Amino acid sequence: MKEILTDAIGYWEPRRLLYNAALVAVVLTVFLSNLPASKGRLSFELFQVLFLQAVLANVAYCAAYVVDVVAQLSAFQSTWRRFRWMLLAIGLVFAVILTRFFALAAFARTSSPFMSP
Repeated sequence: MKEILTDAIGYWEPRRLLYNAALVAVVLTVFLSNLPASKGRLSFELFQVLFLQAVLANVAYCAAYVVDVVAQLSAFQSTWRRFRWMLLAIGLVFAVILTRFFALAAFARTSSPFMSP
């Protein structure tokens, strides 16, 4: 079990940087594309909400550990290790879509995040 946990940490933690960088890029893109209106929406409360969302996004990232450890404990360990990048890709796309949704709600010129700014 120690080897599996060490392998999971060794795989997922360096990729957390990519995950967070992608989410920051989405928020910055939405913020910059909605200037100057987005600048007027900045507040301490908004920073608190963004911080909370960043923490929750990283908690959600930890769900990959559950899948990874279970898959490595199965008979498909070697196959899983070759294809676990797919879990990263799917999770990253999902997180980017959610982040864009929340960023549009916070910064977009329109009142609805379902509408393109």
